[in-house]
Amino acid sequence: MTEQLSTTFNSLREAWLQHRPDERQRREDLLRLRSAFKASLPQMTEAISRDFGHRSAHESMLAEAMIVLKEIDHCLHKLKKWMKPQRRKAGWQFWPAKAEIRFVPLGVVGILSPWNYPVNLSLTPLISAIAAGNHVFLKPSEHTPHTNAYLTRLLHDCFPQNRVSIIQGGADIAAAFSSLPFDHLFFTGSTAVGKKVMAAAAKNLTPVTLELGGKSPALIAPDADLTKTVSRILTGKLFNAGQTCIAPDYVLLPENQLETFIAECQSQTAQRYNEANGQTDYTAIINESQYKRLTGLADDASIRGHKVIPLLSLNDTQKAENRHILPPMLVINPDDDSAIMQEEIFGPLLPVKTYRSYDEALRYIITRDRPLAFYIFSSSNEPVENALSNVVAGSVCINDTLYQFACANLPFGGVGMSGMGHYHGEEGFKTFSKVMPVLRKYNPAATDYLRPPYGRFADTLIRFLTK
Repeated sequence: MTEQLSTTFNSLREAWLQHRPDERQRREDLLRLRSAFKASLPQMTEAISRDFGHRSAHESMLAEAMIVLKEIDHCLHKLKKWMKPQRRKAGWQFWPAKAEIRFVPLGVVGILSPWNYPVNLSLTPLISAIAAGNHVFLKPSEHTPHTNAYLTRLLHDCFPQNRVSIIQGGADIAAAFSSLPFDHLFFTGSTAVGKKVMAAAAKNLTPVTLELGGKSPALIAPDADLTKTVSRILTGKLFNAGQTCIAPDYVLLPENQLETFIAECQSQTAQRYNEANGQTDYTAIINESQYKRLTGLADDASIRGHKVIPLLSLNDTQKAENRHILPPMLVINPDDDSAIMQEEIFGPLLPVKTYRSYDEALRYIITRDRPLAFYIFSSSNEPVENALSNVVAGSVCINDTLYQFACANLPFGGVGMSGMGHYHGEEGFKTFSKVMPVLRKYNPAATDYLRPPYGRFADTLIRFLTK
């Protein structure tokens, strides 16, 4: 398999060296992908649902189809502008000269994508890499075999295999893949695996973009509209059953609002996932391993004496059809050393921690690893600006959740333990490009005279330039 990886990589590089994609080819590639992708959306939703055991078709359309189509359209609309060289001032010291920035494709880009949004997080970086003029080698997660088969058919229908290739396999293939001498390596996944990917890439000095995760807080200010706040937090937390890297990982709220918050969560969850529709909109946990990990977090909280509140009673049909349906739960004021507060949850469990002062809540956030997402809820501007002045996060959404990822004009990326680098839109185009400075000199040139043996002219010129 390692030999196959190298053969495929070399084929991609040789094809790129022989013909670097120009604007016309990039547009044709993106348009062809858009057409084939849109035509295959029913197959996409079916494949993803089979991999999860059950996943809401609406959530697949919103989180996978909408994001991918929007990203392609944005790239097509802006590509000519992004590719155009940018003029810069050379400075009078270099007269006569012209300076510019050119955006040059890197070559062959590697993409390691995760299982939680297997289409979106495979195709969105691929779209940026294609727009920037690169060839792409994709390694999707082994936990989504039906979706991988769908992606393989889609990409083979749209691209020659020496322009875009896909390979499947487990952790051993991912490790070998990370060790290939890519011109850029893009990884989405856990922080622990991200460290291994970065170490493997370092052997070739391959630049990396790491889209990781962590514990993304939702901070509720004392003046927030609690009913609306609960609604938007639940949307962010329960979408895809919490299997979202930017899902609210825990909530901080004033201690005098705790009981109202719990009651609102119970009421609103029951309204969303009622037995009348068979709770068909509630997504399953991807596999047995993740299911056991999440139930282990809930069990650890219970053993420690923390209050665990289920928000949904599953009907018998759901229990019989899919063992990986995990009801959403609140965990009230867990200790910081409990398992649920030590790792990214990535599921429908929501720790709720109370605070006495707003400054105390901010201090709690800023003394921990920098999150991939930060959510702040308030009815006034002062608490928001106070939070924005103190918290460093990969992305921020005010008075809602998740939407910052869907905004094509905003870059997306982590900071510190939640990742490095950006993609989406123009930032994605630049991530997969070399921003190459070019200085064009004309006559006369000072270097014609500024050379050894140095004399009075050099002394005079240096005094003039350094005064």
